[in-house]
Amino acid sequence: MSSIAMTTETTVSHAVEIETTRPFFSVRDMHAYYGESYIVQGVSLDIRKGEILALLGRNGAGKTSTLRTIARTDNPQMRQGEIWLDGLPVHQMKSFEAARSGIQLVPEDRRIIQGLTVEENITLAKVAPGNGWSLEQIYESFPRLAERRTQEGVTLSGGEQQMLAIARALARDLKLLLLDEPYEGLAPVIVQEIERILHSIKPLGITTIIVEQNAVAALKLADRAVILDTGEVVFAGTAKEVLDNTELRHEYLAI
Repeated sequence: MSSIAMTTETTVSHAVEIETTRPFFSVRDMHAYYGESYIVQGVSLDIRKGEILALLGRNGAGKTSTLRTIARTDNPQMRQGEIWLDGLPVHQMKSFEAARSGIQLVPEDRRIIQGLTVEENITLAKVAPGNGWSLEQIYESFPRLAERRTQEGVTLSGGEQQMLAIARALARDLKLLLLDEPYEGLAPVIVQEIERILHSIKPLGITTIIVEQNAVAALKLADRAVILDTGEVVFAGTAKEVLDNTELRHEYLAI
């Protein structure tokens, strides 16, 4: 298995330079269970600051469970391993502490709060300690949300709700963004809009892990890729390696 290492470096004015010397985020021999069901089986990975990592695999491979374990949710339960974010021992944290440290999980169902407007959903996310994006920054990057700021969040289209979920994450002190199936059911134009946002936050040093059934789209977006099979890492390398390897894609991704 090849190691996950950054191969390019991007420098942007007034932004954080992507590091190439050490992993910004690391998982070491992570094991997690739903009750007695052994789901995440010794996952290890390294990601550099500002990278986008595509976490791929067939249905049931353990992708969502891996994201949830990283975010320190109660289920699945992590029983072994270490998680490090910028030198912080995330494996010793509760979920709210992991969130305060800069890990934000955007789940597949988006969790938009009923009864609150778009702006209220974003403002509520800013209550937590830390300095995230201002409302002005968010509306500049998400003009659709600016147009609907007074609309109840749950009445937005699926794509707009996905944008709102990502905007809430950016409203917090975000270092690692975990996206679970962000493209599901969305029109291509909305997918392109989300990809634009993810590209725009890379130079700011925000690191992203994306789980997506549309593997080709995720691979074209990502710098690196990790493929899971029954909870174990079976490939780690560049996204281009996966795109160029028909046999690998057929065996583990059915594409």
